[in-house]
Amino acid sequence: MQQNIYPRSKDRETVYLNQVISNPAIVVGDYTMYNDFTRDPRDFQKNNVLYQYPVNQDKLIIGKFCSIACGAKFLFNSANHTLSSLSTYPFPIFFEEWGLDVEDIRKAWDNKGDIVIGNDVWIGFEAVILAGVTVGDGAVIGARAVVTKDVPPYTIVGGVPAAPIRKRFSQEIIDALQKIRWWDWPKERIARHLPEIQAGQIPEEEMI
Repeated sequence: MQQNIYPRSKDRETVYLNQVISNPAIVVGDYTMYNDFTRDPRDFQKNNVLYQYPVNQDKLIIGKFCSIACGAKFLFNSANHTLSSLSTYPFPIFFEEWGLDVEDIRKAWDNKGDIVIGNDVWIGFEAVILAGVTVGDGAVIGARAVVTKDVPPYTIVGGVPAAPIRKRFSQEIIDALQKIRWWDWPKERIARHLPEIQAGQIPEEEMI
């Protein structure tokens, strides 16, 4: 496990995310990095994880070796005004004004669940991922995409709302990658196989 905040000694725009997170409702795997050239990347949980209030007990779970670009946002349940009411106005939030029970505050929004990001996911510049979405291993989220639905593993999505563009690899290779789960290997083993990984080749010894 990496212990330092900054992956590069002279770069203060990029951080290992799990070294700057203090919120227990945000869980980040090793080597996942965030780059921000407009704000301090150490403030990720304040600037990029929005509407995640303790009352909902919702979580942001991000896997290992993810790359998160500047301005990417994770939008949680309290951003969702309820659609089951005749009004979208969040009356339960203003319980004092309307004589409502504080315990009913969560009725102001629709709760869609956690945000779960797999391993080796690339999230592009200013992309937005909404509550309840799961992004599979190896997926790519295009710049400024708004992700409202689950993204399958190794799928590139883009647009508003985000839609599949193409698979990164054949299904055979995708199945093999999900079987070997290289991101769970020890660091020394990953380093030994970096030439194959970077060349887009699955190491033969791992296919046995």
